[in-house]
Amino acid sequence: MIQTKIKVINKLGLHARAATKLASLAGRYSCSIRTGEKPPLVDAKSIMSLMLLAANQGTDLIFEFDGPEQELAHTAMRELFDDYFGEGE
Repeated sequence: MIQTKIKVINKLGLHARAATKLASLAGRYSCSIRTGEKPPLVDAKSIMSLMLLAANQGTDLIFEFDGPEQELAHTAMRELFDDYFGEGE
């Protein structure tokens, strides 16, 4: 299992479009991906669960990756956040 923190750096936070991109990316990997500010963490493959986090810019999210493709998923998730969800800022 990989456990890490990733900061929400995009201006609008984890809004609908960003949550959709995150859930879509998470769904590509055959591992469990859970996230949240504190336990209990939610399923990162669920758009609704992500939206309920209401994570604004500056929020530190805990991510847990567990399963066969956990390394790949961890790298891809970091890249998504580092790229501001493709929003430019």
